[in-house]
Amino acid sequence: MYASPNALAPHYRQFRVAERLLLTGHSHQAWPDVGLEAQQRAWLEAAEYVDDKWERAFAMADRVRQGFARLLDDADGAIALGANTHELVVRWLSALPLARRPRLVTTTGEFHTIRRQLDRLAEEGVTVVKVAAPPAATLAERLARSVDDGTAAVLVSAVLYETAHIVPALAQVLAACKRVGAELLVDVYHALGVVPCSLGDNGLAEAFVVGGGYKYCQLGEGNCFLRIPPDCALRPVITGWFSEFESVARGEPATSVSYGAGAARFAGATYDPTSHYRGARVFDFFDGHGLSPDLLRRVSQHQVSRLADRFDALDADPRLVTRDQAVTLAELGGFLALQSPHASELCRGLRERGVLTDYRGDVLRLGPAPYLSDQQLDVAMETLGSLIRTLERS
Repeated sequence: MYASPNALAPHYRQFRVAERLLLTGHSHQAWPDVGLEAQQRAWLEAAEYVDDKWERAFAMADRVRQGFARLLDDADGAIALGANTHELVVRWLSALPLARRPRLVTTTGEFHTIRRQLDRLAEEGVTVVKVAAPPAATLAERLARSVDDGTAAVLVSAVLYETAHIVPALAQVLAACKRVGAELLVDVYHALGVVPCSLGDNGLAEAFVVGGGYKYCQLGEGNCFLRIPPDCALRPVITGWFSEFESVARGEPATSVSYGAGAARFAGATYDPTSHYRGARVFDFFDGHGLSPDLLRRVSQHQVSRLADRFDALDADPRLVTRDQAVTLAELGGFLALQSPHASELCRGLRERGVLTDYRGDVLRLGPAPYLSDQQLDVAMETLGSLIRTLERS
């Protein structure tokens, strides 16, 4: 997979991955061509079956659930699906006893979905405690110490979206939550498909987990999930009619607000099923090509290591651009984060020269993907090197 051309590249002709330097693997990976065929199938089945399409659409949704469950190595939980993580997080937040326990614990390193929503809840009187994200190595311990009897829940990422630092030992946080009757929500968006996420191995079988397939899983938009632990009895206030879909279909009168079993407890309402056709087919593609979590981790580690080595060889002025040498490769997720006061300028320069990537504040993020060759990664870093030399001369 590291040779040029990459053996997977022919399966991504629509995205032209062999012709372009797409270091967007941490944000928007290319979709395999089978995804286009699946989207067309969704349209054609709607045309053929009209309202009867839903039986087929629900089957696709179940295949997506199964795909996420496999990545989580989870046989016991239930998987609710959503178009984005925000709608799922909001439903989950609405189920918490915030009137009795108006305290949420989170970190300073959460993605905007959680960060913005909790900031707004804080404006309404909910106490939001933000624990400093760095260093990630001790974050779980510090979060656990912040949990008290008034805490309703803790919200934390498995991999920090700005730096790719893995947050270890989250089982400590779950144990602290269980001692006081609080819930734990783990955001695995930047782990799923690039860092193995076995809930059992990580001691998180009783945690809620949110994530999606837009990034490393190559599923595209509209494929997000909330994993619900066994025996969950929460009653979300924000609830869609699909939560009582079966009773509605049977014509049963709604005498009270009831909830379906398992994933239906956090269900929404009518949605566009096209994304699930694409997602189910891409999961099949990954299975057919042996792209297991362990293999994807090995490929990612090889690629991130190569980018890091090529960057180190540039011997750049650390005042212009640097990386955190204290964090080992094993402690990183799926991208290389470079700190620079010129991050936006470097990102723009790379794009102008055909290297697509992004930045967050003063962090330039370089995200490889399994369809890229080593040669492509080397060319991208050579391009970055020329931009850095221009900065050094100016």
